[in-house]
Amino acid sequence: MNAQVKEWISKVKKGCPSSYKPVVLFYQDKIYRHCFHMIRNVHEAEDITQETFLRAYIHIHTFDEQKKFSTWLFRIASNLTIDRIRKRKPDFYLDAEVKEYGGLTMYSQIASPISSPGDAAESRDLVRFLYEEIEKLPSIYKEVVILRFFHGLALQEISEIFELPPGTVKVRLFRARNTLKERISQYNEPVKQK
Repeated sequence: MNAQVKEWISKVKKGCPSSYKPVVLFYQDKIYRHCFHMIRNVHEAEDITQETFLRAYIHIHTFDEQKKFSTWLFRIASNLTIDRIRKRKPDFYLDAEVKEYGGLTMYSQIASPISSPGDAAESRDLVRFLYEEIEKLPSIYKEVVILRFFHGLALQEISEIFELPPGTVKVRLFRARNTLKERISQYNEPVKQK
């Protein structure tokens, strides 16, 4: 394992979550490409890549530092991708009749799943933006988001941790999600020229 990565992982395991960001930046392209090659869908590959890093962060305490971190990370990504593929419902069948429209078959009209370098860069920027926006949330919302999505805790567990009614936890999670959705939609808006 790369000495720098080993140091970051060690710091994260000792309770320094900010050391996880360079780990994500170091591996995100490799994990994304791996997921994309397995699933052949840009958006699903992005989702699985993000979930891989969240799961790895949640379970970082179980990682054996004597082994390769990249192997462990790729195993998580592979398992998540396989699970996603299994859950897919086919929307066409190979033995189905292929109709032609204006000389083009249905298959020739399917968009290519291969992303451009610009799309990949935009995806990485969005992930960074999302992490930054989570950090900016008020602490009462940020804590719920981190426990729910980074640690995978159920609403009841979060409720017990903060000694709050489950309804209050639900409201905080709802408000945090809406805030993040609003900020992400602003991120996606084109810059208006003056």
